[in-house]
Amino acid sequence: MQDKNFDQLAGKFAKNIYGTPKGEVRAVVIWRDLSQVLTQFGDSKLRILDAGGGFGFFSQKLAKLGHSVTLCDISSEMLALAKHQIETYQNEHQTQLDIELLHAPIQALNPTEHGQYDIVLCHAVAEWLTDAKTTLAQLTQLVKPNGLFSLMFYNKEAMRFHSLISGNFDYVAADFKVKKKVGLTPTHPLYIDEVRHWLNEWQMVLVSQSGVRVIHDYLKTHQPPNSDFQQLIAMELQYSQHPAYIGLGRYVHFICRWCDS
Repeated sequence: MQDKNFDQLAGKFAKNIYGTPKGEVRAVVIWRDLSQVLTQFGDSKLRILDAGGGFGFFSQKLAKLGHSVTLCDISSEMLALAKHQIETYQNEHQTQLDIELLHAPIQALNPTEHGQYDIVLCHAVAEWLTDAKTTLAQLTQLVKPNGLFSLMFYNKEAMRFHSLISGNFDYVAADFKVKKKVGLTPTHPLYIDEVRHWLNEWQMVLVSQSGVRVIHDYLKTHQPPNSDFQQLIAMELQYSQHPAYIGLGRYVHFICRWCDS
């Protein structure tokens, strides 16, 4: 079984992930978390790896802050989209972004060839990997001793809960196995406790943790006529780090560091 390559879905992926309300919630929560930890580095220009970063949504935002970013992805179509967006921005603003585009599977990344990074991002990748634990463990070796590992993964328990409250009991009883998978439905969602156990094994500790979309995915189909999306964003930010709601997030975002750093 191979890891997922989004070459055939690049356009749909880019539109569905960040060109929708749920994508905006995801972007706002993750950027809030990253912005909080970036302050610990002061004004330093950081070396950042975006592993499996697709078209580089966060790579581009971080590069615009002046950081040096390596965007690695297995999909040539995703990287072509990134290249187009980067060149468009550079032409419009008459400025150069320090982004290297690396076409490779993230399993090929290693500290001997690529060095280590102040921050390693791995967002919405683990749930597409046939062996997430091994691949993520390899990625941690690219994190500097005083660096950070930003990991966002698809939450299997939230996937189950959403199906339960939607009445999809047969789907839950079949352990989410269906004859035909939807193209953007992750194939290997993870349990939060499982990932926490891995981090303990790797001698990493949590700096921050957030649920991503702790409210959005559970909203009733028909919202009140006076509903305000910005109010939803504010509520997502407010409750994303509440201990009672983190586990409801469709995704979970962990930022980790080495135990002895």
